[in-house]
Amino acid sequence: VQLVESGGGLVQPGGSLRLSCAASGFTFTFSSYDMGWYRQAPGKARELVATITPSGGSTNYADSMKGRFTISRDNAKNQVYLQMNSLKPEDTAVYYCYAARGSVASWGQGTQVTVSS
Repeated sequence: VQLVESGGGLVQPGGSLRLSCAASGFTFTFSSYDMGWYRQAPGKARELVATITPSGGSTNYADSMKGRFTISRDNAKNQVYLQMNSLKPEDTAVYYCYAARGSVASWGQGTQVTVSS
């Protein structure tokens, strides 16, 4: 499985970014995988950002992201997205895409998001 994130960068507080994750090489169809985003800030543990079920019918967010971030997926394009609004300096981190099916999970290489004035 290959997961390639894109869309990170430098943004001012209050700004927005949209991350994308392009997935390929799945043993099973993309639409059978749970997908999600995690992030890791310097000196901190990796933490959950958001998850989405295979059909896209259900999503889950960490409390600090609720109302600001939106996860979505396009199963026809094998893509997962993370729309991030009202960004704060504490959102600065490397954001990782992941795919899971059963007990097996795969990770992307991450994309840096920096929120700073």
